[in-house]
Amino acid sequence: MQNYILLVDCSDEKGLIHKITGVLYENGLNIISNSEFVEQESDHFFMRSEFTGEVNEHIIITQLRDGLPDNANIDLIKQRKKKIIVFVSREHHCLGNLLIKNEYKEINAEIIAVISNHPDLESLVSKFTIPFYFFSHQNKTREDHEEEILKILEKFKHDYIVLAKYMRILTPKFVSKFKNRIINIHHSFLPAFIGAEPYVQAFQRGVKIIGATSHFINEELDEGPIIVQEVIHVDHKYSVKDMQRAGREVEIISLSKALKLVFEDRVFISNNKTIIFE
Repeated sequence: MQNYILLVDCSDEKGLIHKITGVLYENGLNIISNSEFVEQESDHFFMRSEFTGEVNEHIIITQLRDGLPDNANIDLIKQRKKKIIVFVSREHHCLGNLLIKNEYKEINAEIIAVISNHPDLESLVSKFTIPFYFFSHQNKTREDHEEEILKILEKFKHDYIVLAKYMRILTPKFVSKFKNRIINIHHSFLPAFIGAEPYVQAFQRGVKIIGATSHFINEELDEGPIIVQEVIHVDHKYSVKDMQRAGREVEIISLSKALKLVFEDRVFISNNKTIIFE
């Protein structure tokens, strides 16, 4: 029996849970888990249902649309491993963690390629027999550099792009081609210390907590919907290098948790926020 996930969000009204679960029941489907939430400020309803059975997707979606508000978003997802492409630069820690989890099937995803603007990590990736593509950004405009990358991306059918310490700012044109499909790990607790050298900024400010933020990329720098944030405590004895070293561990944890949620279809994007059913 195939496992499915149903994601529904719409204006709130009475009886929505009954209507949705009723459609699943009438089609002989067995609900394994169910979660729902109403955002009071916007009066908006969110629901995630996991179920098994023989599914006629067209019938299910048609019946749901007939009974739900006109603004309902309905996503019926057949459970499977996501296909992902990882972007990196020179830092290995997040990529290494992903490669190991991929090798031992510890994530609900498959890394199908790694793309970088530096050659440094090719030897690491080659140990896992995953294609590695190096495109130098030197003496190129961002647009020209991204055009080279897009030609490779067209060869792969992928669900998400993961920026695992990819130290390039993507253009709005590039981001728009993959709306809500690019996930980034940012080396600070957003919205604090956006942009470059956040650990230097944190050190100079004398903060007592540093962290990492996993978020979806949008067209504004470091402003996309936040998925997971993790923090650790620091004090005056920490140098910038100490903070960077500790921060790498937090980055791994934050990105790992975020990808698990996304790959298991547990994340709704609502305006510039996320609704997450863990």
